[in-house]
Amino acid sequence: METSAHKQQQQQPAAAKIRNLPWVEKYRPQALNDLISHQDILSTIQKFISEDRLPHLLLYGPPGTGKTSTILACAKQLYKDKEFGSMVLELNASDDRGIDIVRGPILSFASTRTIFKKGFKLVILDEADAMTQDAQNALRRVIEKFTENTRFCLICNYLSKIIPALQSRCTRFRFGPLTPELMVPRLEHVVEEEEVDISEDGMKALVTLSSGDMRRALNILQSTSMAFGKVTEETVYTCTGHPLKSDIANILDWMLNQDFTTAYRSILSRVLPTVCLVPMP
Repeated sequence: METSAHKQQQQQPAAAKIRNLPWVEKYRPQALNDLISHQDILSTIQKFISEDRLPHLLLYGPPGTGKTSTILACAKQLYKDKEFGSMVLELNASDDRGIDIVRGPILSFASTRTIFKKGFKLVILDEADAMTQDAQNALRRVIEKFTENTRFCLICNYLSKIIPALQSRCTRFRFGPLTPELMVPRLEHVVEEEEVDISEDGMKALVTLSSGDMRRALNILQSTSMAFGKVTEETVYTCTGHPLKSDIANILDWMLNQDFTTAYRSILSRVLPTVCLVPMP
């Protein structure tokens, strides 16, 4: 009985930790099969892994399209949980844009050989387009030197900010924005799991405002749900600071059908309801 009670005490903090996670992390895909888009890219990477021929990778495209989730799922397939910490280095280049990030943690990790695990280690460098050109050139030299025992995955939003010398050493994959057909089922799954009260127009507003960015869609969904309780078109637009469709229609109507002074006052009273209007001459 004491052992069972002790286990329950250990499980409670873990469950609370998961419950309090941001939904972006809580519902991040854990395996390649969990990913909902870019099946052609996933099948190619899966083939690389199964044949033990994973090259250096360069994943690029807009935010929230699955780049980081894809390589993390690959890493979890390649390495067991107990190996993950020693075999995978995950860095965000925006934290340190200069050459120090290459000469420091990356060089140290790549140059250290593992004793208990065969195969290559993996360096995941997110927001690589934030690195300076000097840092990218230094990274190119590290990649060349340690290709035998280390693979590098660069993740960026803008391919044009990666120097050609790095691009040529990586297999490139472009991640496009997610389509509504792919986003809605995943959002509905989160809504069901979190018991969110959402209307049909609220779901449409989520998809519209996120523009194919699943991370943004989940953040808006969580923020709106916590702030307003019910997720509707109006609460979604209010939470994100976007003008309501009704406001835009009213403003257009006032501009077309009222004289300048009246339209000016109507717009200000709607947009800035607490403003002190100065009489116009």
